[in-house]
Amino acid sequence: MNLVIVESPAKAKTINKYLGSDYKVLASYGHVRDLPSKDGSVLPDDDFAMHWEVDAKASKRLSEIAEAAKAADRVILATDPDREGEAISWHVLEILNKKKALKDKDVQRVTFNAITKSAVLEAMANPRQLDMELVDAYLARRALDYLVGFNLSPVLWRKLPGARSAGRVQSVALRIVVDREMEIERFKAQEYWSVEADLIADSPPFTARLVKHEGKRVQRLDIVSEAMAMAAREAVHSGDFTIKSVEKKPAKRSPAPPFTTSTLQQEAARKLGFTAQRTMQAAQKLYEGVDDTGGLITYMRTDGVYVTPEGIAQAREAIGQRFGPAYVPAEPRYYKTKAKNAQEAHEAIRPTNILRSPDTLRLDSDLQRLYELIWKRMIASQMESARLDRTTVEIETPDGQTGLRATGQVVAFDGFIAAYEEGRDEKQKGAEEDEDEGGRLPALKEGAKAKVEAIRTDQHFTEPPPRFSEATLVKKLEELGIGRPSTYASILTTLRDREYVRMDKNRFFPEDKGRLVTAFLEQFFAKWVEYDFTAALETQLDEVSAGDLDWKTLLRRFWQDFHAATQAAGELRTTAILDHLNDALGPHIFPDKGDGADPRECPVCHEGQLSLKTSRFGAFIGCSRYPECKYTRPVASPDGAEGGAESGDRELGVDPATGQPVHLKIGRFGPYVETTPPDAEKPKRSSLPKGWTPASMDLEKALRLLSLPRDVGPHPEDGKMITASLGRYGPFVAHAGTYANVADIEEVFDVGLNRAVALLAEKRAGRAGRASAAAPLKELGAHPETGEAVQVMAGRYGPYVKSGKINATLPKGTAPEDMTMEAALPLLAAKAGAAPKKKAPAKKAAAKKPAAKKEPAAKKPAAKKAPAKKAAKAADAE
Repeated sequence: MNLVIVESPAKAKTINKYLGSDYKVLASYGHVRDLPSKDGSVLPDDDFAMHWEVDAKASKRLSEIAEAAKAADRVILATDPDREGEAISWHVLEILNKKKALKDKDVQRVTFNAITKSAVLEAMANPRQLDMELVDAYLARRALDYLVGFNLSPVLWRKLPGARSAGRVQSVALRIVVDREMEIERFKAQEYWSVEADLIADSPPFTARLVKHEGKRVQRLDIVSEAMAMAAREAVHSGDFTIKSVEKKPAKRSPAPPFTTSTLQQEAARKLGFTAQRTMQAAQKLYEGVDDTGGLITYMRTDGVYVTPEGIAQAREAIGQRFGPAYVPAEPRYYKTKAKNAQEAHEAIRPTNILRSPDTLRLDSDLQRLYELIWKRMIASQMESARLDRTTVEIETPDGQTGLRATGQVVAFDGFIAAYEEGRDEKQKGAEEDEDEGGRLPALKEGAKAKVEAIRTDQHFTEPPPRFSEATLVKKLEELGIGRPSTYASILTTLRDREYVRMDKNRFFPEDKGRLVTAFLEQFFAKWVEYDFTAALETQLDEVSAGDLDWKTLLRRFWQDFHAATQAAGELRTTAILDHLNDALGPHIFPDKGDGADPRECPVCHEGQLSLKTSRFGAFIGCSRYPECKYTRPVASPDGAEGGAESGDRELGVDPATGQPVHLKIGRFGPYVETTPPDAEKPKRSSLPKGWTPASMDLEKALRLLSLPRDVGPHPEDGKMITASLGRYGPFVAHAGTYANVADIEEVFDVGLNRAVALLAEKRAGRAGRASAAAPLKELGAHPETGEAVQVMAGRYGPYVKSGKINATLPKGTAPEDMTMEAALPLLAAKAGAAPKKKAPAKKAAAKKPAAKKEPAAKKPAAKKAPAKKAAKAADAE
């Protein structure tokens, strides 16, 4: 018997169908052990010895794998074909050796880039040994991440209260976001004007723009005032124009290569609105196979654009069938991978069978849309180029003092555009526009007179570079050489989870906490958050993968300087750190309002100076005259507004559906929005979800929050309503006692019925008969005495309020959504106060038992038990 070990049960199920009865396929369920989250897991003084801990959930599965291995003739490690996959195989191998399950066994390693029958059987026929160079690269990366996290994070906690953690790559990604925000804040808008004219020349009207004035070329930003624009307008108005030249040039546009991990995440964000994490979750399912389809796409963690000859042949066949022979180029297209390490440059992401078009599949919404995107990109990558005709017309006055230019572009042959066109990121406004992006021009002849019919002068202002979206941040990380295909999604997720950034309208905004951490690291750990240093370290890890660098040599080089820096930072006084941060963040925290006033002057006492201070709850702004003056406010909001009273309660607008005002309020338990519908006894409230700040709130966002919970639609199986709402653990959909998390907060407002049904089905399938923790019906905030969350929950016998281990039933007739903190606290107090009274008699009885033994033993226990049973029944009845 041959034992095959893979990561996931879905992968095991698919592979099992391809192999005969001589094979048994078991899943490790991902990584089976890791470095425990405590000191001493990596020991630099012991030649970087690493102490691993087996995951509790994995122990039982590993025992099953070990028993199967003992009975097997051959053990085949078939985990994913990358550094992480090689590491999982190594961990499993190490554990099986410790369990003495591999004595006299033939252990082999196989990899396949697609979970198809042909790919799996070919891999089985060509086994190899474990690639220890890839394993060494994994060990180096894991040790680096641990050493940074467990040495730098404690420094942050002590010196910068409120900071959550620091990471080798996450901190650099955070710096990218913060640097862009500072670039935006420093940006000074520049005024400029454009001059355009509508002309006719024995032809339909066409538009040209001013490119020459007073004999000099006019660049886009050259006309900087209305006076200059009016002078140029007058020159065009009084000019006698002739078409000087008509130049036509053919042009080609070539298709983009098939997807890598980063380009898939970028394009899924642009075209589908997916987060990087959502993209990778869907891609994982497509790779492993859905139902009986087998693997639908090749391995989804790759930086390669290479496609096998078989894949290219399939694509060319599919193009001919669907679009015709004119769309099939004479020669196949070959793309060169940009990966620095050939061992990790796998095939591009493509359908395993390109002849299987999206319309032949019936998948869940996310999977169907992502597969279609991958299929179209692959098809387009092997299609003919698009052919364009570009025309440039120069129009001038006889003296050459004033000149206009008209440009046009038409598609002569659409080529790959017929299948797919790559999405574009937001253009930076104020950048030079593509002059060839015009439409079709009429037939024009050189020497013809051109008459001006209308002139337009428009005022513009340059705009700062846009904030990063998920797509553009992944693109930036890839350009800088930071991170790897397997890490992009987790980097972005970590930044949000640590509350260092927030997403607003699909753009990253740094939170004040993130700014403070970045300023601290740039001041005291500058080398380790430099883009070039981090990219160079990634290159060194690739060198370890290639066998060109010893992994412990890499660690020694890194640790020597890094350890010294952490020791030095740990000895710094907090006041010295705050002085540095006050200087670094001064322009952001205390922006100059342009009125000549001192931006640091205390607005209450007008004598003290405001500065950055810290407490165990985090950073804040306080007055230098404390305790005489107790003015405090949060660190400046991202939009520059100050905190305190100025950013407290405010009206956001009027609900157009009810005519009632909508307010933003700051309560004891955080910010919330509120409105009172007509005829309602109590106002309707909704706390701001994680990542939403008071400064970012407007009427539209408030109304969206107040619309929750909302009905999605009746479940097709039982007709019961599916609802979408927000809970303690984020957005969710609920149906008949089942709660399924939604990928991101934006989706909860527009999740459709099909998507909701699919999420609930996945939740129920994953639960496998076990009870799952229900999401709260309503979050009331933190208990003012214990600090524990106070929540309204759905119970078997009705709704109840919960805090810690105390549960109190809601009064009869009280709706969960109407419950408030003020009403909940007395219920919890009454329940908590009643609990000891029930336990006290039992404790006293237990204490008296020894003395009671002197009396007839048979009677006393009998006398005690009878009332106890009655009391229990009475308690159940209540």
